Amino acid sequence: MLSLVQVLLSGVATGCVYGLVALSFVLIYKATETVSFMQGDLLMLGAFAALGLHLYVGLPLLPAAIVAVIAVGMLGAGLERAVLRRALGQPHLVAVLLTFGLGMMMRGGVASVPAAAQEVHRLPFAADTLAIGPLVLAASHLWVTLATVVLAGLLAAFFRYTRTGLALRACSEDARVAALMGVPVARMHTLSWALGAALAACAGLLLAPVTFVHLNMGFIALKAFPAAVLGGLTSLPGALVAGVFLGVVEALAGLALPEGVKDVVPYALLMGALLLFPQGLGARRAGRNGT
Repeated sequence: MLSLVQVLLSGVATGCVYGLVALSFVLIYKATETVSFMQGDLLMLGAFAALGLHLYVGLPLLPAAIVAVIAVGMLGAGLERAVLRRALGQPHLVAVLLTFGLGMMMRGGVASVPAAAQEVHRLPFAADTLAIGPLVLAASHLWVTLATVVLAGLLAAFFRYTRTGLALRACSEDARVAALMGVPVARMHTLSWALGAALAACAGLLLAPVTFVHLNMGFIALKAFPAAVLGGLTSLPGALVAGVFLGVVEALAGLALPEGVKDVVPYALLMGALLLFPQGLGARRAGRNGT
């Protein structure tokens, strides 16, 4: 029973990271109808940026993490302005290939740094363990879960109570009507890419205490994308819930099934769900409240 509880908590923590990356997919897709395949590389870049600021610039860990998230968010906004805006009105494949190419450029840039390409690092967020009676929990798992709840609450408050958040929601529902109502659609597109990049960087920082910071850590986005699709690619709550669900199911599969099978579980669930719910599990709810 203790092992089961520990596996479930580990699955929830991993699922929270999946959910945050899935949120970044959905934020961008809702505003621009573009699927970004550079989210995993932004995740990796955020973790390495915080690591570099902490180890080589000398910033304390928390300020380094905040600066890294802001910097990656600004990078996302800059890429939208300089490159991705040119894909508007073009076939969807153009934007997909652009984001894929930009991700490869980020990966290549990090790989050109010998310390990043050849060594494995770990950000020391909550490195201790917590003992609750006979149950021993990794503090990093609790840290990831708590931070995800806080980020989700801040994001919900932003979309519900701020003028900018309401404008971004209006733009994601119908850009033409939003423009007629005075919403600066181009600026909202830039904001959506910035928020998506910043969320990916946050996911990288939360993943760092659970795993090591390395060049391939961005591949976790390949598991987060099924969570975004299961949520309908239009529902922010659906993406987060689907991410946690996939993390828990994957952890249970790793406990009960042979090694390696758990990596297939997210895609098997995705295929099965899409056969039953072609528009995603969160599509109907998103249609009612637009969030």
